[in-house]
Amino acid sequence: MNQFPHYFKLGVYHILDLNALDHILFVVALCAIYLLRDWKKILILVLAVTVGHSIGLTLATLQVLRINRDVIALLIPLTIAITAFSNLLKPKPTNGKGMQANYLFALLFGLVHGVSFSTYLGPLLRSNAPFFEPMLAFNIGLAAGQLVMVMVFLLCASLLVGMFGTNRKEWTLVISAMVLGMSLMMIIDSKFW
Repeated sequence: MNQFPHYFKLGVYHILDLNALDHILFVVALCAIYLLRDWKKILILVLAVTVGHSIGLTLATLQVLRINRDVIALLIPLTIAITAFSNLLKPKPTNGKGMQANYLFALLFGLVHGVSFSTYLGPLLRSNAPFFEPMLAFNIGLAAGQLVMVMVFLLCASLLVGMFGTNRKEWTLVISAMVLGMSLMMIIDSKFW
């Protein structure tokens, strides 16, 4: 039985699920400094999140990496808060050729998000031998779902900034402040305390 379509859909729904607010906030925080015209940087960003998520999910599924659920429940909103806060400090992407902090955040924090999801997906993947095809399908679905979410967000941003004359810096600051506030509430509500 070909499990690829099932796990692909699971990856897409994982990122687009409105009940999974943490993933949505993380992607929004990462993309808040960009507009549609920054599409090359955005593709790198989505790739970095997917690679980080894949590594974290794989290591946790293979039980190479084991982190307490309550610690992960705290780290997830913390990654969102750090990303949003960095946007407040630097609300526009750099034009230089150097590596942007958002790429590093996407990779490292994507790893944390992957470990988090392993509590659900890990046992399911371990029941499949070999689990590499389902893992690949899930991660391709995850990337596809992220691209959909990013495109919707960036279309809104581009419309507001480009067509309606909203100041780009103000857009970034408002979106990032909202995401920061929501992530701080998630930190306070985490089971870690």
